[in-house]
This record gives sequence, structure tokens and C-alpha cells, in this order.
Amino acid sequence: MAGLEVLYTSVASSITSPEDAVVCFIHWEIVKSGYKCLGTGDEPLNGEKKSELLPASWNTNKEMYTLRYRSNDDKSNLLLKAITVDDSSLIFNLLDSASDKITDLTITVSDYVNEANLQSFESLYKNTGDLAKRLNSSLLPAVKDQGGVMNKRRERFTDTEPNPDHDPLSVPTGHPSASCPPDWTEPVNPFAAGRADLDPLSGSAEGMIVDPLHAGFPCPGLDPSSGTPGNLPPGSVHPRARFDPILPFGRHRAGPDPDHLPRPGYNDTM
Repeated sequence: MAGLEVLYTSVASSITSPEDAVVCFIHWEIVKSGYKCLGTGDEPLNGEKKSELLPASWNTNKEMYTLRYRSNDDKSNLLLKAITVDDSSLIFNLLDSASDKITDLTITVSDYVNEANLQSFESLYKNTGDLAKRLNSSLLPAVKDQGGVMNKRRERFTDTEPNPDHDPLSVPTGHPSASCPPDWTEPVNPFAAGRADLDPLSGSAEGMIVDPLHAGFPCPGLDPSSGTPGNLPPGSVHPRARFDPILPFGRHRAGPDPDHLPRPGYNDTM
């Protein structure tokens, strides 16, 4: 692992625990991912400079290590915390400021460090391949995905996603065309209205919406959007609305007059 030995040698005199060795390993993995260390603690200090090395007093607090990092392009900051648990495990938490994403990882220290060989780099680490794999799959995605965070935010609205400015309840502007075909069909049986509601398995299409203009006799379809003579102007009804026409049409309509069915003895000259 190129570079890790040089880093470890630079801090070997201050490493006094296997937890120190694990934190050193993870620090180098973060540096390899395009970040440099700024310092320790939660808050930045004046005069901090980015460095691949671990800062002074990085392992003073053995119960909780706190390190801050900044990307090489200065667009992202990381906050790494490592908490010692029962002198056998370390819990790592990593916060990426660019995406507000937090990742975590818990490891058993003895699985990856030989405590008896703290001053010998050649025999210090073990199972480094497994540790690196766990770091990259559980803890470091917050680092490795940082470059694509803004692109993903810009591409939230793709061709397959709905337009956020579209209002599904809005009424289309303009006048609907009178040629738009209505949903009405000619009833097979004028007395079968409502049959589909009473017997859903009948296969009948006759529901409770009755078309009083058809009454079982062939006639051209009626487009409700074209209006009704003497009552509604064109465009008053949506072209696909479920609409019973307002009858009778017009004031000078054809059809039976009230006097066509006179009461018995009406107009009796006798």
C-alpha cells in the first residue's frame, strides 16, 4: 500500500495503541480518495493548512478521535470521528458536508492489528484487503460519491419523471375542438340503462349515465364541447366530460306540443 508506510513512520513514535494504528490506516484511505487533513477537533482553527500527514495531537484523546478533511478542489469538507468501545472495537462516523451524508463502520481492532508489533510496520497490519474493502463499501462512499452529488441533484428531473411545474388539476387552455370524439356509445337496448351497475359480470356497457338523445335509435354522436343550441355556447363543457345534455334544445323546438295529448273532452264543441 504505497504511501502508508511513509505515513506510519512519520507518526510511529506517537502510536501507543492498536486503535492508533487503525485510525492511521483509515486516514491514509481518505487521503487516497482525494482529501487532505486540516486538523483535529470539530471546529476549524486559524492558519490551518491541508496536509497528507496526521496533525499534531491527533491521538491525544484515546476515547474519541476527531479529524477534519478538505477535498483537493476545496469543494467538500469531511468530519471523521472514531469512538473506542470496550477497548476492543472502534466505531467510525464520517460526515460529508457537500451532501450531508453520514456513513458509519464498526470494526474489531484485533482483527486488523497485531498489538504486539506496534513499532514494526512489516508485521503490524493484517487482513488489510478485507479492511480496505469494508472501508470502501461502508464508510468511504460519502467520499467517493462526492463528485457526483451535484450532478445527481441537477439531474433529479429526468425524462421519465414528471415535470414539477405541471399541475394535474389544471384545465387545458383554448377552445376544445368540436371534432373531439365523445366517450358515448350507442346503447344496444334503450331499457338496459344501469345493467352494468346491477350485474357487473353481464359484459354489458350500459351504466347509469343515460343519453336521452339516443334512446336506442341510431343518430350521430353528440360532442358536449360543441355546446347546445339556445342553452350552452361552444366550449362550455370539457370535450371528455360525462355530460347529460340540457333538454329541450332551443325555444323553437320540433316535437310534440302540449296540446297533442288533450284531456278527454278537451275542445268539445258540444
